[in-house]
Amino acid sequence: MIGEVGVVGSGTASGYCDVVPLVAGRPTSAPNSVVAAVACDDWGMTTLSDFTATTLTGDERHLSDYAGQVVLVVNTASACGLTPQYAGLETLHQDLHDEGLVVLGFPCNQFGSQESGTEEEIGEFCQVNYGVSFPMFAKIDVNGEDAHPLFTWLKGEKKGLLGGKIKWNFTKFLVGRDGQVIKRYAPTTEPKDIADDIRAALSADAA
Repeated sequence: MIGEVGVVGSGTASGYCDVVPLVAGRPTSAPNSVVAAVACDDWGMTTLSDFTATTLTGDERHLSDYAGQVVLVVNTASACGLTPQYAGLETLHQDLHDEGLVVLGFPCNQFGSQESGTEEEIGEFCQVNYGVSFPMFAKIDVNGEDAHPLFTWLKGEKKGLLGGKIKWNFTKFLVGRDGQVIKRYAPTTEPKDIADDIRAALSADAA
């Protein structure tokens, strides 16, 4: 399933959490990804469940549908040297889904224009080449003024070597059953090398 993500409960007419700076503790209308996480946090946007995803057919998917599961969020690309990680991500999803893991893929074209296709082309590529069965979403920005609030929140929770900025395709965020970010992984970290952390999260959160 491929879709576009948003945030619920923002207090805006659209129901989205806008990427905005704050003045006197309240959001203004000018976009600024640096302070967006603060604005979202002020409005109670503190877990993965506060976001939504809209499928290409127009159906809104609440990420609260994954509440109680361990979630691996990844920004992906189809023409990257790291694209073969799709296979490892699918293996994780298949091996650990019954225990409570779900992988969520978010294509992004910000790194070397390595995701230039349409959503339909992305979905076909993932299915034909890697048999991807985990949820995939429409292309989004993960850095800059147009960074999607979901990734603004993720970056605010766990920073990387470049601070909050996403370095490249296939940056990964592990989210616990409570919707809180547990750990962030570099693009070059292979999915199989995350398996132990995922199992630990599944065990700890199930206890």
